[in-house]
Amino acid sequence: MSIHENSDVRVPINSDSLSIQREENKCILCGNCRSVCKYSQGVYGKYDLKETGDYAICIDCGQCSNVCPTGSICEVKDYLELKKLMKNSEYTFVFETAPSVRVALGEEFCMPTGSFVEGQMVSALRKLGAHYVLDTVTGADLTVMEEANELLERIENEENLPMFTSCCPAWVKFVETFYPEFIPNLSTCKSPILMEGALVKTYFSTQLHLDAEKIKHVAVTPCTAKKAEIKKEGMNVSSTESSNFRDVDFVITTRELAEWIREEKIDFLSLEESKYDSLLGESTGAGLIFGATGGVMEATIRTASFYITGEKLEQIEFENLRGFDGIKEAKVMLGDIELSVAVVTGTNNAHKFLELLKKGEKHYDFIEVMACVGGCIAGGGQPKVKEPMSFLETEKRGASLYAKDRTLEKRCSYENSEIQKLYNTYLRKPGSPLAKKLLHTTYTSKKDLLHKSVKVNN
Repeated sequence: MSIHENSDVRVPINSDSLSIQREENKCILCGNCRSVCKYSQGVYGKYDLKETGDYAICIDCGQCSNVCPTGSICEVKDYLELKKLMKNSEYTFVFETAPSVRVALGEEFCMPTGSFVEGQMVSALRKLGAHYVLDTVTGADLTVMEEANELLERIENEENLPMFTSCCPAWVKFVETFYPEFIPNLSTCKSPILMEGALVKTYFSTQLHLDAEKIKHVAVTPCTAKKAEIKKEGMNVSSTESSNFRDVDFVITTRELAEWIREEKIDFLSLEESKYDSLLGESTGAGLIFGATGGVMEATIRTASFYITGEKLEQIEFENLRGFDGIKEAKVMLGDIELSVAVVTGTNNAHKFLELLKKGEKHYDFIEVMACVGGCIAGGGQPKVKEPMSFLETEKRGASLYAKDRTLEKRCSYENSEIQKLYNTYLRKPGSPLAKKLLHTTYTSKKDLLHKSVKVNN
């Protein structure tokens, strides 16, 4: 008999999941979780519990929690452990915040959808006890630098094309599980939070004369899959002495942060704005739009073009790569090089796309995939919208990111002075041996999970 009750109606969830959990007494068997997992995420129905040894296949995206009307399914609430740990004065707590959090957190405090609350968010984190607050957008800019360099190297060497983006851990796990033959096509770049995490406990700690062993690094993200990602093998490159030492110690979602703020009785609406710390705290518009579907592609094109031509693009906005269409295609000119690119949102659309790609009927050079429909702005840890199946509210979050991008003086990742200093004094250049060690990773096939009772690291 299966340990997963009612799996014909709802998604099965493993009791040891690092990302999501279910409170049985709240479940009303509505079937919403099953529907979103099957029709949006393309996971439910693609495996058989009898074949997996009763092990539930999950990519950790958390979309089931977004559509659960009773809160039966929610993220694993790591902020509770973090709260207790922050009472220990021997540690230095370094927080970083992802782009999409700042355009969604306000919704938890009755602000209009898409309100840009970066300053209030940073203030709230300082009140909660953060010693330093950094911007994950800096990590996104760094990802762009490495990814653009990797893309051009692959094109020059004509190997492992098309290249897929790799900053979405749910998408990466989807490939590792269902399409491991495409693992060589994944960019080796880590996600922004993990790039920044490796630097916090090396470059950042050295610059500020901090003991890296006493730093607790916390990422605030819209994403439940990040909770599993930070615990993957190899995500502790900043130390070779302890397997328990992690580059990122905690991931808490937008919803968790809001819950924590309310518990501490912080009046979010009355907070004065605060700025990020200067070291690893500068950002550009390119890194900011990472949160919306098509944003990683657009940001990378802005920098890849500069690598080739040495000149800034006159037109740096790519409207044809934006929006909620499941699959978008375009031709992009980088100097004299024409690239065929695609943007895919939602892993069920990715399933359809990869099946077409296997037939070899079309050629692509670069493909962005985000597991959540709409991108990180619609992540599994974001505030729930009133109409889960409507994109209207999610679109407002994306519009807020793009609007902010247009107001910034620096809109390309290579313009970030923090990034320039980082390469000049530490990493040397994109793709350098040190950059490869700290900022890149490898992937492992998880296809055996579909056919055997074998558990692997999330």
